[in-house]
Amino acid sequence: MKPGLIPAACLLALSAAAPAQRGTPVVSKGNPILSDGRYYSTDPAPLVDGDTLWILAGRDEAPADVNDFIMKEWQLLSTTDPASGKWTHHPAIARPEAVFEWAEPGRAYAGQIVKGANGKFYLYAPVLERGGAAKDRFAIGVAVADTPVGPWTDAHPAGPIVSQRTPQPNDIQNIDPSVLVDDDGRVYLYWGTFGQMRAIELERDMVTTRGTQKRIDGVDGFFEAPWLMKRNGTYYLLYAANNAGPDSACTPAVYHACIAYSTATSPMGPWTYRGVMLKPVSSTTSHPGAVAFKGKWYLAYHTADAAGGGHFRRSVALDRIEWDDSVTPARIRMVVPTRLPQPAAAATRNVAGAAVAAASNEPIPVQYWIRALNDGIVKNAPLPPDMWGNWNGAMPARSWIEYRWAKPVTINGSRIWFHADQPAGSGVGVAPPRGWRIEYWDSGTKAWKPMTGASGYGTTPGAYQDTSFAPVTTRCVRATFDASAANGTNAAVAVQEWQVLAPTAARPVTPGRGSAIAPCG
Repeated sequence: MKPGLIPAACLLALSAAAPAQRGTPVVSKGNPILSDGRYYSTDPAPLVDGDTLWILAGRDEAPADVNDFIMKEWQLLSTTDPASGKWTHHPAIARPEAVFEWAEPGRAYAGQIVKGANGKFYLYAPVLERGGAAKDRFAIGVAVADTPVGPWTDAHPAGPIVSQRTPQPNDIQNIDPSVLVDDDGRVYLYWGTFGQMRAIELERDMVTTRGTQKRIDGVDGFFEAPWLMKRNGTYYLLYAANNAGPDSACTPAVYHACIAYSTATSPMGPWTYRGVMLKPVSSTTSHPGAVAFKGKWYLAYHTADAAGGGHFRRSVALDRIEWDDSVTPARIRMVVPTRLPQPAAAATRNVAGAAVAAASNEPIPVQYWIRALNDGIVKNAPLPPDMWGNWNGAMPARSWIEYRWAKPVTINGSRIWFHADQPAGSGVGVAPPRGWRIEYWDSGTKAWKPMTGASGYGTTPGAYQDTSFAPVTTRCVRATFDASAANGTNAAVAVQEWQVLAPTAARPVTPGRGSAIAPCG
């Protein structure tokens, strides 16, 4: 090669790496950081290096109507001042198949970048092993680089450091790694999902496992996404939990997750559960990453709040963590999610948002969420918590949902959006109702009465079914459904959204969370 000349292949490689190295300036006016829907970002893992806060994130690329984690690459966000809103976006810093020769493309799930004692950066990445006989082929690999943006190379070319066969056999899905380099230089790896968390110590080379993996207890409701950190000598283990139920401090719906945490005096436990620090957000999944930066603590997490966002099109948000140091160990105060300023809501005839919903099947089966009835959201491919439903084994022939207002409202119409996975006339699964009707509570006679002059009650799923009727003033409205039935069994009924309409439009009013409004009947 002649002096000063660079082969064409190298020039192409350098030009491909340049955008990630330089990054693109982003000015964020609030959460999520990337909000316009051009890039979705998920599973945040913050890292502090010098005067810069970095956030590693996956990238969701699923179409709006696809319920699947389509994630092909990792990306980075960086800032020297989170309050300024000035960030740099570094797209496509790594892809599984480009870093790990033994990995399949895609499934670039939640990873973490950690700085080692040698000054190099290590990417702990869950990827799919190519080939192999494991029941679940997810495995954790480690890559190394001189900077957070790479270029990344496999630090353990022999294969993953954790899988169902190594360092000891396990039968869990090996994803969501979190790594802590302790003050004494010892290194600890936590990982897991579907209620199974594991931990093991690593050698100081950041790659070699040391000893045997340990099953972690003391993490009530653990589902996935562990995050290991240390503050003032106490170890904190943050994680996504979904111990669901009507009285749960975490979530009423099993598909949703809160962020909970436990504490310990040793990096390997034993752990003591301490409570919830972040309630469920707009995406069904939740994923924590916490870090101290310039004297303040921050929680990175993801939501569905970007333009066109959804459960599989998530975006990274960042909010402050506040501590209660009056107790030992220090308590993490409930994190209050923030959003970028939203335009004022348009006037609407729909008054359902001001109501509290109730149903005949309370306590609601944990796969459903009754607050979805009047959250203003409908989806082409909804998940169970995006709706109210009554599927729970043996379904009743008749069921109802109800809205209760604090004060009487005048209404003259309704719109309802049914969901179904079975055709009309089915006696199994979720099917459109055989018929339904709307009634109002007459406070004078203290009885439910049918709407006068109702225009009809359509049952087609996947679109709003409109009904108009003579105006009535009431504090409670009820929709009663007769189940589709066949061969002696009833199908379930499910509703994504139920609007109730006033004669004229007005600014929407919403009740406070957890509002208690007395029933009418």
